[in-house]
Amino acid sequence: MKKYTAIIERCPDTGYLVGYVPGFPGAHSQGRTLDELHANLKEVISMLLEDGEPKLESEFIGTQQLEVA
Repeated sequence: MKKYTAIIERCPDTGYLVGYVPGFPGAHSQGRTLDELHANLKEVISMLLEDGEPKLESEFIGTQQLEVA
């Protein structure tokens, strides 16, 4: 079983949670709750993997907080 890192944000217009996998074309979805978003992302990724393992366009490294004066 392969693991992917998803970035999750809240859409200010709809209030929905929006998630995507960096560098994985088409691997994005939304949901009202984290559970719904996770289920939707898993479904999308499973469908995309039916065509074979993708060549990721980038690799998620992490996040950092920046302090700006």
